[in-house]
Amino acid sequence: MPASVIVASTNPVKIACVRSGFARMFPDRTFAVRGAAVASEVSHQPMGDAETLLGAEARARNGRIQNPDADFWVGIEGGCEERGGVLHGFAWVVVLSRDREGRSRTASFEIPPAVADLVRRGVELGHADDQVFGRTNSKQGNGAVGLLTADAVDRAALYEPSVVLALIPFRHPTLFPA
Repeated sequence: MPASVIVASTNPVKIACVRSGFARMFPDRTFAVRGAAVASEVSHQPMGDAETLLGAEARARNGRIQNPDADFWVGIEGGCEERGGVLHGFAWVVVLSRDREGRSRTASFEIPPAVADLVRRGVELGHADDQVFGRTNSKQGNGAVGLLTADAVDRAALYEPSVVLALIPFRHPTLFPA
């Protein structure tokens, strides 16, 4: 019987990268991965490392509350952070099970000034990208990073390594006591 994994989002990109991350980390196991709409308990566009991590933790926790019979709960929250006057995009991944937790942060990337100005005025990054790039719902597709890299790295490719890294405590439970 496959292990049940709840992704605390209905975004198909997040669901796909969790599915592939679990498959890469545990190739001999099967997983039933599905999304669930849950609250992040942070702003629509988290600003800063701490708020973004809080959002990922809240998503995973709320996914567990809403779907208590699952085996794993995964929260992914994208955020922005100012560094030296430049806005950077990144995300946190939090994986929970009944007895352990794992966390990892993605790589970050510079957000262009035209998009950053909109984000600083309170526009969510995905909506700001859509305005600047003339797209619709890019956050459920290639995302800001995909738009900026011509899909050399899309949103799923940015998130998947961090899903894998957040699973390290589950792959090596004796090294990470519960």
